[in-house]
Amino acid sequence: MNNSARHGSYRKTEKIVMLTREDHKTYEQILREELTPAFGCTEPIALAYCAAKAREVLGQMPTEVIIEASGNIIKNVKSVIVPNTGGMKGIPAAAAAGIVAGDSKACLEVIAKVTPEEQKEIAEYLNNVPFSVKAMKDGDKLDIRVTVKAEENSAVVRVSKHHTDIVYIAHNGEVMLNEQDDCECAQKLAANQAAAAEQRADRSRLSIEGIVEYAKTADLSTVSDLLNRQIEYNYNIAQAGVKENWGANVGSVLLDTYGEDVRTKARAYAAAGSDARMSGCELPVVISRLCNCIFAWRRHR
Repeated sequence: MNNSARHGSYRKTEKIVMLTREDHKTYEQILREELTPAFGCTEPIALAYCAAKAREVLGQMPTEVIIEASGNIIKNVKSVIVPNTGGMKGIPAAAAAGIVAGDSKACLEVIAKVTPEEQKEIAEYLNNVPFSVKAMKDGDKLDIRVTVKAEENSAVVRVSKHHTDIVYIAHNGEVMLNEQDDCECAQKLAANQAAAAEQRADRSRLSIEGIVEYAKTADLSTVSDLLNRQIEYNYNIAQAGVKENWGANVGSVLLDTYGEDVRTKARAYAAAGSDARMSGCELPVVISRLCNCIFAWRRHR
């Protein structure tokens, strides 16, 4: 059966959507909100962010660190190499990186600018300061609470639901922020989330047909900065995954085994980029979305 016969039924039923100018603006805004750079696996980065904020609140270097995390966070962080740490992996390493060298104002790029000297300091800190890790019995699937202590001082910071959403801050027992438990705080958090949602693009306008139509008809010059950055970042980390020794080296194995035709290269580079990212490669990535896959098709067909 030829390709036209195989796909003919799809073409006959394909739904055509006409997008308004307002739709185009909304889709562009969504891209700008979603396509942000990140370093490494986001769970250890979220932990580093929480720990960096805890150290900031404490106002001094902690001499004791207590980490409480949901089972999902523990599972996803315990064996992952933390970027910019010289190959260290696990929960204490992620927290130590945030405490020693993190910049909480950088959010998901909290440990993007760690120097070689700071890497040594992170290793020394891990060896000299007691870390304890406990599983949280309640809370969200994404939930982290870091308690840090020094002398008579203490600080607690909790991140919940989203990787950079701080819902609780306390210093020496004085609560500075609490949006986590009681009804009043839950209502406040809901109100804050609603206010933030009003500033974000309306996702209800999205549909598969609309995404396809936008990708086909959008003026690429309005989003070229986003697409070029994504292509550059993701290609660079995929190249690193192919050429260097990261993870299981799935990308290079695919290329060596099946050659370098377009289909094999697509699978190999995706696998290589993932291997490098999960193994602590110190290059940023921009997570791909369906719309960007279609943009790539449009640009290179």
